[in-house]
Amino acid sequence: MAYSKELLHSLEEKGKILRRDCIRCIGVGVAGHVGGSCSSADLVAALYFYKMKYDPKNPEWDGRDYFLLSKGHVAILQYAALAEAGFFPVSDLPRCKEIGFYLQGHPHLGTPGIEAGTGSLGQGLSLGSGMAIGLKLDRKPNRVYVLVGDGEMDEGQIWEAAMSSGAKKLDNLCAIIDNNGLQAQGRTADRLDQGDISAKWRAFGWNVIEIDGHNMEQILTALDEAEKFKGKPTAIIAHTIKGKGISFAENQVGYHNRALTQEEYDKALEELS
Repeated sequence: MAYSKELLHSLEEKGKILRRDCIRCIGVGVAGHVGGSCSSADLVAALYFYKMKYDPKNPEWDGRDYFLLSKGHVAILQYAALAEAGFFPVSDLPRCKEIGFYLQGHPHLGTPGIEAGTGSLGQGLSLGSGMAIGLKLDRKPNRVYVLVGDGEMDEGQIWEAAMSSGAKKLDNLCAIIDNNGLQAQGRTADRLDQGDISAKWRAFGWNVIEIDGHNMEQILTALDEAEKFKGKPTAIIAHTIKGKGISFAENQVGYHNRALTQEEYDKALEELS
């Protein structure tokens, strides 16, 4: 399918806007997950502003698609997308992590547009699988999308959910793996080398699509192909850059979770303008 240059450009700009919103969420002097938010921003922009069905005025709309942030520590990215989509004011984003406020460090059910509390790594795909089974039983066409971190795949529960979802042929389920190669304490390959990720997902009965996670045309093509594919769930392996869009944070493990100085904050916003 051919996508217009206008569509691709608008979604690429959305990715930059989400990154900028993430920096505003973090602010100065409070630790925040810069790296993984920026690596996933183009993927989330494509989901919220191209692919998924939802109604920000009615978050519980029965016809909506479901999005689960399994790597819940990058909640600021989902908050940015929800705010830009109209679920709540963009002006609320700088209050993220404020005690008692509805935008906390991990997603929870008190926030409009959040489907489940996530952040205990490895659990999101199981939740998504359960939702997909429920939709199948109710004969509903809604789809379920789960964003998974590559470091998160060290968790055994991811593979239990992968095996179960493949066995049950949940073709209404799409896992998107943010494969940026870095986790909290270093390179994923140096922690638990996962080897050929695509081969593993195929072995568990999934349709697998590999893409450049910053190429918007490839992202849209993969999401459209996943929706059309029948008989298996789809895993989109998105090769990304940790800290994408911020020169001093790109491919730097130190920005997995870090408090920004005023200088870093200003420079990041300047580069993302």
